[in-house]
Amino acid sequence: MKELRRLFLVQDLVDSIKFAVLMWLLTYVGALFNGLTLLILAVVSMFSMPVVYEKYQTQIDQYLGLVRTQVNTIMAKIREKVPGAKRKDE
Repeated sequence: MKELRRLFLVQDLVDSIKFAVLMWLLTYVGALFNGLTLLILAVVSMFSMPVVYEKYQTQIDQYLGLVRTQVNTIMAKIREKVPGAKRKDE
């Protein structure tokens, strides 16, 4: 509940923007799929993703590392340019 309040009241601008974009994307996902379809996809993914990860773990970890570094550099650039986007020490 505290985290939702922080996101809605824009205490951290970058996290609030990420939350808004996620909610915006979820509206399109909800428009494309029925709730039961999403539930079935979640169950199938829950059982198939661990097997795929175990089989291709090194490749997946390599690409996730590349994505993570790209996201971190982009987020750092955004935090530099947007006023008030720097995290406050709690």
